[in-house]
Amino acid sequence: MENSNKEEYKIQSFDAETQQLLKTALKEPGAVDLEKVAAVIVDQSLKDQVFSKEAGRICFTIVQAETKQSGSNVFRRSLLNRLQQEFTNREETRSRSLQEWVCYVTFICNVFDYLKVNNMPMMALVHPVYDCLFRLGQADSLRNEEEVDCLVLQLHRIGDQLEKMDVQRMDDLFFVLRDGFLLQEGLGSLARLLLLEILEFRAGGWRLSDTGQKYYYSELTD
Repeated sequence: MENSNKEEYKIQSFDAETQQLLKTALKEPGAVDLEKVAAVIVDQSLKDQVFSKEAGRICFTIVQAETKQSGSNVFRRSLLNRLQQEFTNREETRSRSLQEWVCYVTFICNVFDYLKVNNMPMMALVHPVYDCLFRLGQADSLRNEEEVDCLVLQLHRIGDQLEKMDVQRMDDLFFVLRDGFLLQEGLGSLARLLLLEILEFRAGGWRLSDTGQKYYYSELTD
């Protein structure tokens, strides 16, 4: 019930017609154009960072409702097709708008977190998500604190799940992050702190000790 309330709350930023479209999709997906619904959710996620963090829950609810109602997967297919299109254009997006790029990464990781097949993450999203995180680990991104913050937040959220899907790529990603932390010139103090924290977080089995939590929390709030 709590999740449902959150979904209702998160669609208040839409106009009345779109709110009604989404409310219907959440309850009776067969009564609306689900390709349009997928497009509306993706478009909003690319420009609204708060919504991009929560949209996976809405997508999950619609997928579940459609499966239960008709056994179809029109919404999921439309969503994945649009995510693939945006993934193909990711460098262009990053060049045009850093905020839109960060929103895209947040959204695709959120969808990866929520949408499961037989209680497993969707294989179709594993490598695109990894590719986005590797892009955030490149030198020019590590010099941008907004991108480093996004990278660390996503690894906190889905790192453990992602590692189980492909441990070698996670090892490779953390080699890149370790080298960035040790060798990268021009890193800001916040970026250094965030990178050190995520290196320790994974080394601790995707958790921080109480001491570590107190240290990083105090540093980030100072």
